[in-house]
Amino acid sequence: MTEEKKVKKSKKPGKARGRGKKYQEALKLVDRTQKYPLPEAIKLAQETSYSKFTGTLEAHINTSSKNLRGLASLPYLSGKSLRILAFGKGGRVAGADVEGTDEDIAEIDKGKINFDVLITTPEWMPKLAKIARILGPRSLMPNPKSGTITDNLEKTITELRTGKIEYKTEPNGQVIHLAIGKTDQAPDEVAANIKALYNTLGKSRVKKLTLSPTIGPGVKVDLRSLA
Repeated sequence: MTEEKKVKKSKKPGKARGRGKKYQEALKLVDRTQKYPLPEAIKLAQETSYSKFTGTLEAHINTSSKNLRGLASLPYLSGKSLRILAFGKGGRVAGADVEGTDEDIAEIDKGKINFDVLITTPEWMPKLAKIARILGPRSLMPNPKSGTITDNLEKTITELRTGKIEYKTEPNGQVIHLAIGKTDQAPDEVAANIKALYNTLGKSRVKKLTLSPTIGPGVKVDLRSLA
């Protein structure tokens, strides 16, 4: 019994997930106590990425409010492809990955979520309202404010695919996580995306901004450099 407990104890993770030698080497390049001007922060975030593939640059934004949700237009594609589920006639033809059906609603009701954004035409809302308890806490419930209830699926899907992104705080939290660029993207383009998002959210709502590659340390951004 004692040995069994020891075995179980030894299985507890020692080093933080993915934080081995390469992470520690990358971390040496970043002063975690410093907030960097935006151009320098982007440069560091891109240079400290150590993935074998082209990684995504993510913005982690601490906000002053909960339940923030809306759409922002980025001037340059962030590179992360969205999986879109669309409820409404012609959703697949309009460019969605999946055209929603009653079967999809049943799957969502079981807690199976395999999409990033859900959009719908108004006539499907009564059915979707029945699974609001599943979608709501995940900030996936369509609503007019975020533009995810629409009479024009094609237009909405095109906007989502070409730079218009949905942002939302974590359920019951005050943090937004959003793909904002790529590790091999021109720094000026990434900067333009970040500033567009910052201006959409509003200065008073953004309390802290950290950039990080898919695999690599986070870099704090001096918000004064976004003005």
